[in-house]
Formats: sequence, structure tokens, C-alpha cells
Amino acid sequence: MSTTPPAPSDSGTPNNSNPKTTAGTLLPNDTFPFPREFFFPPFFTRQTNLTTHHAQLTKWSSLLLAYCRHHRLFRLSLNPDAIPFHNPRINRRLAPGDIRGVVGFLRKDGRAEYVLPLGQAKKDGTMTTTARGGGGGGGEAGEGGEAFIYWRTPEEWGSLIEAWVEETGQRGSVLTVYELREGEGTRGTEIWGMDGDVLVKALGTVVKRGKAQIFQSGEDSLGVKFF
Repeated sequence: MSTTPPAPSDSGTPNNSNPKTTAGTLLPNDTFPFPREFFFPPFFTRQTNLTTHHAQLTKWSSLLLAYCRHHRLFRLSLNPDAIPFHNPRINRRLAPGDIRGVVGFLRKDGRAEYVLPLGQAKKDGTMTTTARGGGGGGGEAGEGGEAFIYWRTPEEWGSLIEAWVEETGQRGSVLTVYELREGEGTRGTEIWGMDGDVLVKALGTVVKRGKAQIFQSGEDSLGVKFF
């Protein structure tokens, strides 16, 4: 049984008639409609009752997925002073340990993954080569100061990429990861502008399905051939 809700769609109508008790935007330049509970102080305090705490984790998970989808964020700082973990309007923050609890809740359903710090070994035995992590909200071993938030999982991105390959007749073609992220061929699609690490993870799922091959195409460039 799924522990976290499905990634929400980007919808909602802001309502600022009473910012402390109703759903609405938080900052003048931010159009994200925060849910009503975000303006209640207890939402930021870990609930001791197990049933209530599970409901709290579910709501926080929905909030993070919706927030990142709305802003097209692929990775999120786990700094408790950063929005959406901080509501300056009511002066409340989610504690670092509780932030990790929400990320852990999302991880159970493959909706989050910690961004490993530079040089830390990954599960496949290779080392990370991009400096990430650090900063507020730190964590235990293997937990950095950032997390990938998968409002669309790498598998879902992989399926979307496969559909684009089919629609545009790219089977047999060789493209670089850069071309997929920033090339004219994907401009106007959801692939364009993707986080590079998430894109590589998505391509990895296509490789596992036998529909592509990834290879080094230059000193700092990856290429992919679609079958």
C-alpha cells in the first residue's frame, strides 16, 4: 500500500482573505497556493499520536510534491529557514529532524532521494563528481543538505522521453545529454531544461528497458543512442 500520495497536479486558486487560516500564497512574487494547514503553527510541530503523525507526513509530502511541481524544482534545499519548510508569516519552521522524516516518507515510494555530497560513494560503487549537499538541515551519513523531489519519478520521465523519441522519429539517433536538456529539438517540451542528474537517472530507466544506450561522448559529455 502506498505511503505517500500521488504527485499532485499544478492547480489551485489562491485565497488571501485570511492568511493565517485559509489557503493562499505566501510571498508577493510567489503564485504557489499553500494549503490551509500551512498557516497553522501545529503543522510545523511533530505530532506524537501515530495516526495524526502519519496524516501530518502525508500532508507535508503532498505539499513538497506540489510546491516543486509548481516551480519546476528537481532538487530542494533542506534548510529549515528556506521555504517551504519555513512560514515567515507565522514564524514557524519545520525542525531538521522532521524535514528528514518527510524526505524519508517520500523515499519509501520513490518520490525523493538525497543528493550525495562530493566524493561520496553511490550504491553502484561509483563516486559522485558534483559538489552537492551541505548547508542547513544537514543529516545523518548519506544525507546531504539537498534532496531530489520526484514529482515525476525517473521512470515516469523515462517513459516521457521514450514517447518523445517515438513521436519525433529519433530511434537510431545519437544525442548528447546537453542536446536533450537545452537543444532546439526538445524546446517546448517538458524534457527541455531538466536537471541534468535527474535526466541521466531517467535515461538509465530507458537503458534498463533495452531502449537506449548511454556512453561517454566527450571529456565531460554523455551521449545516448535510442533503439
